[in-house]
Amino acid sequence: MRELGVGLIGTGWVSNEYIKAFRKNVHCEVAAICSRDRARAAAKAAEHGLSGCAAFDDPAEMLREEAIDIVAICMPHDQHAEQGIACARAGKHVLVEKPVALTLAGLRSLDQAIRAAGVKSITSFVLRWNPMFANIRAMLDQRLIGDVFYAEVDYFHGIGPWYASWKWLISRQTGGSSLLMAGCHAVDGLRWLMRDEAVEVTAYSNTSKSNPLQYEYDPNIVAIVRFAGGAMGKVASLVECRMPYTFTVQLFGERGTIRNNQLFTTSWPGQNGWATVPAVLPDSGDVTHHPFQAEADHFVECILTGTESHASVADTVKTHEICLAADLSAAEGRPVRLPLE
Repeated sequence: MRELGVGLIGTGWVSNEYIKAFRKNVHCEVAAICSRDRARAAAKAAEHGLSGCAAFDDPAEMLREEAIDIVAICMPHDQHAEQGIACARAGKHVLVEKPVALTLAGLRSLDQAIRAAGVKSITSFVLRWNPMFANIRAMLDQRLIGDVFYAEVDYFHGIGPWYASWKWLISRQTGGSSLLMAGCHAVDGLRWLMRDEAVEVTAYSNTSKSNPLQYEYDPNIVAIVRFAGGAMGKVASLVECRMPYTFTVQLFGERGTIRNNQLFTTSWPGQNGWATVPAVLPDSGDVTHHPFQAEADHFVECILTGTESHASVADTVKTHEICLAADLSAAEGRPVRLPLE
């Protein structure tokens, strides 16, 4: 018997991956879908063969359903915090797409609501379940490159009219910033691999002279991050670039270096070139490429065992604070200390 009913708010691109992932989990049933248009919610259920799935056009109405235990929030960025708060207050476990909030106030309010409700939460920083990231974490556990003193994690993804969500991503109100709407994956990847907390951020941003994509904010930003243990990190988020999607990871340690799925280590005597570890790389912006199944299964396990996810909203606050600090630093031309006040 399935134990957990899942509801989704939003019927866009990413909702398909959550529907497929939760359907495959033996503990879950996709019980409801909510859209601004009830007919669109019903059509999404029919598309996936969900004969018993209820359709809603009002999130508040769906949240009153006792059969719903988990809610996946797949709406535009500026609605994530408000909807997450409503879900938590209704006693539902919260899965929220990134960014979870576009402002520090929204971030704090969402975190507080989830803590007060005692529900479980997870942010869809899905690259934490990417095989390449898992391999890098294993290499770090084995100390194959020793202590990391510098790291680079970069997000290069030209996002323009050819991209489904472009019209609301370019808006400062609904897209937020280059880091919040996209590059936060790189910021979170940096935190996930460095295993230390950031204490200061300095950033610079720009746009091309013609700004052909008409972003309301600088679409390109570079942030330098100082960590409590003394290590340095760099994140670049370029969403105005003209090139194939590229997500790069480089970690420099006292005994070696990791470049994506390549390793050089002085721990292996005689190594004179890069060793390549075959793995699925984070090399596509297509949501179908990413491990939503592993994320959903992890979240369900956390709920059933009463444990907190490593990607909970409480942890996500630290990733988002780096993004917000970088945007503030670039705007005001000064370093910004963390945590934000």
